[in-house]
Amino acid sequence: MQRPVAIAAAGIVATLMGGALIATTILAPSDRLAACRTGNVAGGFNRLGGPFTLIDGAGREVTDADVITEPSLIYFGYTSCPDVCPIDNARNAAAVDILAEDHGIDAQPVFITVDPARDTPEVMGDYAANMHPEMVGLSGSEAQIAAAAKAYSTYYARADEDPDYYLMNHQTMTYLALPGRGTVEFFGRDDGPEEVAQRTACLVEAAD
Repeated sequence: MQRPVAIAAAGIVATLMGGALIATTILAPSDRLAACRTGNVAGGFNRLGGPFTLIDGAGREVTDADVITEPSLIYFGYTSCPDVCPIDNARNAAAVDILAEDHGIDAQPVFITVDPARDTPEVMGDYAANMHPEMVGLSGSEAQIAAAAKAYSTYYARADEDPDYYLMNHQTMTYLALPGRGTVEFFGRDDGPEEVAQRTACLVEAAD
C-alpha cells in the first residue's frame, strides 16, 4: 500500500530537482539575482543608488564610477558615531575578508559620511585606513552628501544643536553595489559578516 506513495514522492522530488536545474540554467539574470536576495524594494532595486560626486581621503573628487569598480558594501554614517557605525563598518570589513578568503571575490567596504562638517576628506581617509586597508572613506560638501544620500534613499539628520558634540540620526542599511549593475541588495544590522558574505557571493556569481 505504501509503494504508490513512495513512487509519487519520488516523482515529486524528481520534479523539484528538475525545476532546480532549470532555475540554475535558464533563468534570466534578474531572476537569478532575485534567488539570492532576502530583501525587496518597492519599484525594484534600480530605485536605490545612482550617480554621485564626492571627495575621497586624498582630497580628489570622485564619482560613483570611480568608486564602484568592484563589489562594494556602501554604508552611510559618521566617524563620531558612538555605537552603531563602528560595529556596522567592522561587520562590512569582516565580510570583505570572508569574501576574499572563502570565495575568491575581491570586494570593498565604502563609508560615506553624513556629517561633512566634522568628517573632512582627511578624517574619512584616516578612519577608513584604520578600519580596513580596502575601505574607501568619502566626504564632500553638504550638497554632495545630500545628493548621494538621496540617490540611495537613505535618511539622516542632525539630532541636536550642540556645535561640537552633536549626534546624527541616520539609517543603518548597507547597500551592495556591483560595477555596471548598481545596487542589487541591502543588509540590515542583524545580518552577520558570514551572511553578508554569502549573499554577496551568490549575487556576484549570479551576475556574471
